[in-house]
Amino acid sequence: MDWAWLLIKILIVIGITMLHVAYVVYFERKVIGHMQARMGPMRVGWHGLLQPIADGIKLFFKEDIIPSNADKPLFYIAPVISVIAALASLAVLPIWEAFSIVNINIGLLYILALSSVGTFGIILAGWASNSKYAFLGSLRSAAQVISYEISMGLSLVPVILFAGSTDLVDIVNAQVKYPFIANPIFIVPFFVCLMAAIAETNRAPFDLPEAETELVAGYATEYSGIRFGLFFIAEYAGMFIMSAFITVCFLGGWYGPDAWIPWLGFLSFVPNWIWFMLKVYSLIFFYFWIRATLPRYRYDQLMGLGWKIFLPLTLASIVVAAVVKIL
Repeated sequence: MDWAWLLIKILIVIGITMLHVAYVVYFERKVIGHMQARMGPMRVGWHGLLQPIADGIKLFFKEDIIPSNADKPLFYIAPVISVIAALASLAVLPIWEAFSIVNINIGLLYILALSSVGTFGIILAGWASNSKYAFLGSLRSAAQVISYEISMGLSLVPVILFAGSTDLVDIVNAQVKYPFIANPIFIVPFFVCLMAAIAETNRAPFDLPEAETELVAGYATEYSGIRFGLFFIAEYAGMFIMSAFITVCFLGGWYGPDAWIPWLGFLSFVPNWIWFMLKVYSLIFFYFWIRATLPRYRYDQLMGLGWKIFLPLTLASIVVAAVVKIL
């Protein structure tokens, strides 16, 4: 029975991920369209609701072209590594206390580690494509992840200090009285972690690894068809994972406002997973808002922001959190 329930949970998580990838793209196109005084997708289905299905079918039937000078084994395996890293991260994310595929006591460290593994797929794609554009894009991605992974990891130290655990369920339960973001100590770590998450998922304004004006499509330049679709799935699944991770670490996870504000007790009928998803998609909306608002950073600005601003800020926030915890 345990194995059957485990299999059901895996299928549920994969199903949610595929549905998320399909319709968050539609949501992004609609949101950015309205922000730019356009309509967004309107042709396929009512208000374009069937557009993701049409895009998926189109991608599936496109010709799978492999460059003649490519390193074929690495070219094949690169997108698979990126997708597996993303799906493996979902295994430990608790949507609510009773639902995660597995619960491990180092869930926070596990997510941080796997967020870097996906970059290996990007590096292999750049190398195997035998293209200067793809190779430069992959190098940029590696440098970007190294720069911002450090800041993200350090921004989570105050969370570990106050929760007393790296177990994601314990971290959420430590916020049963109030979410960490309500404590002024966590404002800077939350902001740095959010910006680092945007950078790690190669989203605007940190999307230099796939800057169209410079690198065509970056590391995915030589990919087409379903292999390109795998990178696409990995990117948008990464957005969901990082948003869910930040929700768990700073926004109280599955706890709703009725848990923190007594006079909102009438909201207790709302299922916990609804609160979790509302927080996650609010952060995803922020991704879209940033993309529609800010221009892309130059490479030197990107590196300077990570090393000269975010890193000192996180170190200072650790000192402040440690002092407050001791006192």
